[in-house]
Amino acid sequence: MSEATDRVETHFLTIATPEQPFELRGGKQLKHAQIAYETYGTLNDDKSNAILLFHALSGSHHAQGYNPEIPGTGDLWQPEMHQGWWEDFIGPGKAIDTDKFFIISANYLGGCYGSTGPASIDPETGKPFGSKFPHLWTTDVVNSQLHLLEHFGIEQLHATIGTSVGGLMALTLATRYPEKVRKVVPMLSGFKTTILNRLLLFEQIMAIENDKEFNGGDYYEGNYPNHGLALARMISHKTFVHLDTFERRAKADKIEQPSHLDWYDLRDQYQSYMLYQGMKFVKRFDANTYLRIIDLWSRFDAVAECDKESPEELLQVCKDAGHQFLVFSVDSDFCFYPEEQAVLVKNLELVGVDNMHITVHSDKGHDSFLLEPNLYTPHLKAVLED
Repeated sequence: MSEATDRVETHFLTIATPEQPFELRGGKQLKHAQIAYETYGTLNDDKSNAILLFHALSGSHHAQGYNPEIPGTGDLWQPEMHQGWWEDFIGPGKAIDTDKFFIISANYLGGCYGSTGPASIDPETGKPFGSKFPHLWTTDVVNSQLHLLEHFGIEQLHATIGTSVGGLMALTLATRYPEKVRKVVPMLSGFKTTILNRLLLFEQIMAIENDKEFNGGDYYEGNYPNHGLALARMISHKTFVHLDTFERRAKADKIEQPSHLDWYDLRDQYQSYMLYQGMKFVKRFDANTYLRIIDLWSRFDAVAECDKESPEELLQVCKDAGHQFLVFSVDSDFCFYPEEQAVLVKNLELVGVDNMHITVHSDKGHDSFLLEPNLYTPHLKAVLED
């Protein structure tokens, strides 16, 4: 891809000032906050062609094109991220056609790629927020990005699309603000976080919390909790990739003994590959951001998130607003099991919300939504382009 013709730039929108703080669902405020975002395509005259894209857990707002630098991210913006993470899905004639749609993609509040998060400098102290940065809910992420709609003068989105954890945001947007969107596309996501995922996420929280360098989240002036974050990534990574694919990738990996293992010797290329994935991740992500996002994921319950009493009450607003849902599952997904999307679809059907449920057959597991555009494109184009 040509850097000259496909270069994109990150923009920043202030969403909180001391005069107008950002109110969080948990009752706290942010007096200083910004959102980093990119856009692709052109907003039409009546502003009816906008799509809001929510990224996955460790993703970024940089979904398409070439972006070699984002101010304020330091060494976290690694070369592997310079090309957009959804390059094969966004562009002229692609699944999300930039000749037809205007796509907005923002880094989550609490993130580490330009949006205000724990690593950001608190103007009141001159130091990173660290442990002072509050817990977040999916509602907070959604509310922060509604500022972008106001910024562009968009009253109603043509669609919202959320991949993986991003699907929780898309569902929250649709149910809290049904008048703001027409089409809703949660991809490989859930309706209520399962007990299994809560336990897996708790293991990752414990891995970071128990790193001796974590210091309650105030580690920016010393050593970072790299071992804890690497272990957390290792715990999660095995749910992203189907084991057959994992085995194929790991077979090509040579065993390299890490310097921080004193007693144990790596036994096979699978251990070596997993360790490599963990240590590579710490170069591009912040442990505090990771904790904020998996915490909101762990607590996610679509009904409780919108302060409703039942799925029927929650989704009736989608029926009343005339929403159309396109729900994707992958039959080999170990992160958000297909049964989780089935719960959402069942509840949509009980209320009578227009929906299409597509199960993708793939050996790529959860990562399929990143790697196999041909399996998703026909359905995305059919729904998005009516």
